[in-house]
Amino acid sequence: MVTREIDKFAREGRPIVGIGVIFLLFSLAQHWWVASAIFAVFLAFSLYFFRNPDRTPQGGENDVLSPADGKVVQNEIVFDDRYLKMQCRKIGIFMSLFDVHVNRVPVTGTVEAIEYHPGKFVSANLDKASKDNEQNALIIKTKNDTLIAVVQIAGLIARRIVCYPVVGTKIERGTIFGMIKFGSRLDIYLPENSTVHIQVGEKVRAGETILATLPGEGEA
Repeated sequence: MVTREIDKFAREGRPIVGIGVIFLLFSLAQHWWVASAIFAVFLAFSLYFFRNPDRTPQGGENDVLSPADGKVVQNEIVFDDRYLKMQCRKIGIFMSLFDVHVNRVPVTGTVEAIEYHPGKFVSANLDKASKDNEQNALIIKTKNDTLIAVVQIAGLIARRIVCYPVVGTKIERGTIFGMIKFGSRLDIYLPENSTVHIQVGEKVRAGETILATLPGEGEA
């Protein structure tokens, strides 16, 4: 499932927050002030981490939106031998513990395939995380039959990747398609001749920042 929910809080965090509230109320009732302070900090962090701010997609259908909040750590031409099996423009985005972790659809299209690969949990800001870490790829075909791959990559602390869509789902740019808990990375593979609008080191916002523009129909 892909969601347009305007909820200010990611649904994956609801059970965690609920547990935090229960323990906080119980410790307050027992006058366990140190425990209450610890649970209050835990609850505040959970609310902060699972926040889901409104985002307004920018640009047009050929403009590729960032799928994640974070910092651009890679922008280069590579041969993708795992997902698209061709020369691609690869953009890597590192999400720190303090970034919004809700992931959003970069382009409107249909889910062509979903590929999960188990792996390691090295620091997600390293390039080798793209090859070695646990990851889940969402391969999207646009209405112009252009294929792009959005890869959710677990990090040093992250241990759970969430991806809602199934193969055949029609998804719209800017909508929520999943998240990765507690620090991670997203890589996006685009046609080699896409026009890039960002640079390494730049901060981007999921569902708003335009990373690149796809080549026009017939150019891919």
